[in-house]
Amino acid sequence: MAESKKLTVDVVNASGNKVSTVDLNSKIFGVKVNNHAIYEAVKLYNANKRQATAKTKKRSEVSGGGKKPWRQKGTGRARAGSTRSPIWVGGGTVFGPKGVQNFKLDQNRKAYDLALRSSLSLKANNGLIVLEDIKAKKSKEVAKLMKALKVTKGLIVVDKANKELVLATNNIKSIKLVDVAHINVYDVMNANHLLMTSKALKALEEVR
Repeated sequence: MAESKKLTVDVVNASGNKVSTVDLNSKIFGVKVNNHAIYEAVKLYNANKRQATAKTKKRSEVSGGGKKPWRQKGTGRARAGSTRSPIWVGGGTVFGPKGVQNFKLDQNRKAYDLALRSSLSLKANNGLIVLEDIKAKKSKEVAKLMKALKVTKGLIVVDKANKELVLATNNIKSIKLVDVAHINVYDVMNANHLLMTSKALKALEEVR
């Protein structure tokens, strides 16, 4: 089998200036994009985030209704036994959500790996920024970095997130920070730019 070709990208510092170059493994950043695999992975992410909090009350759970609304005969109206009936306003709900719905989906590992490699390949073509390192400790430092790199909505991937950097990025809604172990298709596709440190890039290529 022929050796995989490598893509070369610039490595920049906090000011956005080129300091070196790095080779990207084409097995990760140069695969043929599979849009359907990406779609399935994003759908999986959103479905598994859903919580079964929707619940309606059945007639046995609705308050009131202990007394018969009117006598059985002689009123000219239809018979009614309880105001808890589903046909009454404020009555119980038939076939409503019970609060135990399961929205979980699954995707086999090979399909998900293909989706992740496809999303990374898309960003490698347009939107990948390799950082020499990121040492920001405050939100204003992260904001300054994003301005220097002209990033409006980005995903920062580091080899290991430290507490200071986590706190510094939490206050910026347009930026999300993850470590290599938790990178996922949704976050990659949801960001306009993918920012990876050199160490994170190396760690990703080792695990993938």
